[in-house]
Amino acid sequence: MKILHTSDWHVGKVLKGQSRAEEHKQVLAQVIEIAQRERPDLVIVAGDLYDTAAPTPEATRLVTRALTALRRTGADVVAIGGNHDNGAALDALRPWAEAAGITLRGSVRENPDEHVIDGVTAGGERWRLAALPFLSQRYAVRAVEMYTLTPAEANQTYADHLGRVLDRLAEGFAEPDRVHLVTAHLTVVGASTGGGERDAHTVLGYAVPATVFPGNAHYVALGHLHRSQRVIGPCPIRYSGSPLAVDFGEQENVSSVTIVEVTATTAARIREVPVPDAVPLRTVRGTLAQLAEIEPPEGWLRVYVREQPRAGLREEVQEMLPRALEIRIDPEMVPAPGSGTRTAQRAGRSPGELFGDYLDSRGHADEGVRELFDELLEEVEH
Repeated sequence: MKILHTSDWHVGKVLKGQSRAEEHKQVLAQVIEIAQRERPDLVIVAGDLYDTAAPTPEATRLVTRALTALRRTGADVVAIGGNHDNGAALDALRPWAEAAGITLRGSVRENPDEHVIDGVTAGGERWRLAALPFLSQRYAVRAVEMYTLTPAEANQTYADHLGRVLDRLAEGFAEPDRVHLVTAHLTVVGASTGGGERDAHTVLGYAVPATVFPGNAHYVALGHLHRSQRVIGPCPIRYSGSPLAVDFGEQENVSSVTIVEVTATTAARIREVPVPDAVPLRTVRGTLAQLAEIEPPEGWLRVYVREQPRAGLREEVQEMLPRALEIRIDPEMVPAPGSGTRTAQRAGRSPGELFGDYLDSRGHADEGVRELFDELLEEVEH
C-alpha cells in the first residue's frame, strides 16, 4: 500500500499581523496535487490542522475542503487532533466527516476501539491504524484510567501513560498478514524541533522515548514537530513536518509531505516530496545603507537592523523592504543591562516588547517562547 503522511497545517496562522490564508490555499492545493499524482491508498494528517482552538469560518472551510479533496483522490483519509486543535470541536465534525468518508479523531474517547481503524486497499492489502490525538498531562491520566489500568499507575510519568495507551491500541498488531500503522501527535526524545512549536508542549515532561511505539509497527506517522525527520526507534518512525513554515524559527526547514510504500511482508520505503508553493521566511541583517543595497529575497522577512534605536527607524526599513513583517534592532546593538541608554529604551514599552528585546539580546529566536509569554501575561492581567 501507499501512504501520504502530512501534519501541522496550522490553517488560520497569522504571522506578525499578516494572514497566511492565501499561502495555505496554495500549499494545500499542492498537497492535493501530490495526492492526485501519487494515488495513495491512505492519507494521514497527524494533527494541528488549525493554528488555534477557535478557528475562523474561513479556516474551517479551507480544512474541510482540503480533507474532502484528498478523499476524492480515492484515498482513505484519517486526521487526528493536535495540541493547537480543539479536540471536542473536531469530534463535533465527525458526522460530516463520516458522511464524506473521512475518519476524524479529535480527542481520546472512552472506547479504545474507536481509535483503531481498519481498512483494505484496492489491491487487497489489509491495514490497521492506531490513531492517537494529542493528550495533555491532565488527560493522559484520564485516558489511562479509561483503558482499565490500575489507579496506582496514575502517579507515573506522561511517557508511561502514553506507552500504556499505545500498548492498548496496538494489541491487535500481532496478525502477520496486515500492515500495522500508528499516528500520534507528540514529541519524541531526540527529535529536533522545527522552531515554531509551543515550548510548553515539547518540554516539561511531554517528550516520550521512541520505545513507546510497538516494534511490530510497519510505520509511525507523527505530527507536532515542524521539521521533516526520521526518528530512530524500534520501527520506522517519522515526522512529516509542516508543509508551510509557521514562523521565522523554521526558515531552514524544507516544506514537504512524506510518501510511504509498504506491504505486510516488506519494510517501508520512505521518501519526501517537496511542496514548492510554500512561501519561504527569511532573515536579513545590516545597517540601513547595507539593507538599501540588498536584493530582497523571496518571501516574508525578519530584519535585524544594525543601528541604534531611534524614532522612525522602523518606518525607514519598512519602506525599503515592504515584505518585512518583523523589524528588530540587532542583538549586538542592544546596550548592556543597567546602562542609562537601556533604561531610557524601556520607557513606555509593553512587557511583551521588553521580553522580546531580552530574548534578542540572548540570541533566542524561538517565536513559541514569545507566544507563551503573551499567553501567560494575558492570564495574569485578566
